[in-house]
Amino acid sequence: MDLMPPPADGDSGHGDITADGCAADAYAADAYAAVPLLNCLLREVARPVRREGRYRIYRLPGGDRLLRVRGTRRPAGPELRVAGRWRPVGHTELVKLVAEELRRHTGLSNHELPAEMIDSRDAVAALLAARAGKAPPEDPYRRSEQCLLTGHTHHPAPKARGGGPAAGWLPYAPEAYARFPLTLLGLREDTVVEEGDTSALDALGAAPPGYRLLPAHPWQLDLAGQELAAAFADGRLVRLGTTACEAWPTAAIRTLYAPDQDLFLKFSLDVRITNDIRRLWRHDLLALRRTDAAVGAAFDTCDGRSAWLSDRGYRTADFAFEALAVLVRDGFGGRLLPGATPLLAAGLVEGFDGSPLDRAPDPAAWWQAYLAQAVPPVLEAFAGHGVVVEAHLQNTLVAVDAAGIPVQTLYRDAEGVKLLPEVSREAGWERLVYCLVVNHLMEIAGALTERHPGFDPWPAARRELARHGLPEIPALLASPTLPGKTNLLLRWTNANGADARYLPLPNPLRDA
Repeated sequence: MDLMPPPADGDSGHGDITADGCAADAYAADAYAAVPLLNCLLREVARPVRREGRYRIYRLPGGDRLLRVRGTRRPAGPELRVAGRWRPVGHTELVKLVAEELRRHTGLSNHELPAEMIDSRDAVAALLAARAGKAPPEDPYRRSEQCLLTGHTHHPAPKARGGGPAAGWLPYAPEAYARFPLTLLGLREDTVVEEGDTSALDALGAAPPGYRLLPAHPWQLDLAGQELAAAFADGRLVRLGTTACEAWPTAAIRTLYAPDQDLFLKFSLDVRITNDIRRLWRHDLLALRRTDAAVGAAFDTCDGRSAWLSDRGYRTADFAFEALAVLVRDGFGGRLLPGATPLLAAGLVEGFDGSPLDRAPDPAAWWQAYLAQAVPPVLEAFAGHGVVVEAHLQNTLVAVDAAGIPVQTLYRDAEGVKLLPEVSREAGWERLVYCLVVNHLMEIAGALTERHPGFDPWPAARRELARHGLPEIPALLASPTLPGKTNLLLRWTNANGADARYLPLPNPLRDA
């Protein structure tokens, strides 16, 4: 069974989740959904006041109210100070509280985001119910990709699925251990648009004369039904059944892994997941080969064992360029070290049965090995090639040996990569620091120290960063702050999903 978020500071009070998942479904869903929402509120809006035993107390600036929580990495049990007493705050009230504070803080209203917060909580409840009685996947890699019930640790609605009924998306949810065949379409040859190496798609089935094979995500077709109706009617598209083999969704939901073909496939979904509507946008597809080639060239010259999973090509229809697009990504063949097991970095943060963090007797040795694999390729790609890899938790796979020690990293997703000078060096470095240090290393370090109280991960991280000769490194190590992305404020102000705004966070590297 996947590990649930641990009770804060050993408590098991209102809203906490027990390690065996036996808490009432409603409390469990509330607690899972409250963790990232509280993290956003406490990072972006609230101001710390003091600690009182197991509690951290914050001031909410809008109405000068006090809020207290238990725990740090996974805050739990929120309570408001009312008439001289602390009163528990359930999830529904927490959503209202956050909305009130944001209206006062920004002067803006937003009716969509509170609905997404509720949808995210309801999605967790549906996922918990779907998991009941199911065993997690046996494959540890799949288990790491499909364990994320909390998900993005600093997003107000990480599990929202567009507000639709659960029956529409649950069969395709990684968190419910989904596995399913792909729908096969025939795309009339004169309407095909493709670039790069898409030959792997043709091995998924057989297309009739005059057509090319086009796999589709079943949920994608449900969402795009009206948009494609005319193409089915006039024969530009024909249905060819399903693939003989099944694929399963990774943590990214719209990216599937077909183990029999050792192939990743990424699709368009007209659903907002975290900050973006998850379409394969035309401008990104048109830039794909150039961006992917730049990253591939950078990794080819990097020292060490790191690997890049190339987005090698895409195929789509000229009449539905974004809606029907499918992107072909490398599998592990020829890239993964022999005998190594890949694991999603975000899964290490979330926790799952068999996680190497749970069996690392020496946290210092494990952490040093992790840093040695995760940090150099990202810094070397930036320093030598002007490539800003989006090295956050869901784009990073760490491969471990039989003892659970990190021996390799594999990075993915050219869509999130930035190239210099298309972005300034300063902006590229800020993005790199956020993705690698704040979103990634701080979360892994937090999960490790939670298991090993008293262990300080930051001297080793400082030494690893200092080994690299980038001119930005001394300032990073001396800075009192790091850039933290403001996902709550970005969503509340309806900023473009690709925008990034940062606020200063305390820098643990400075005092290491």
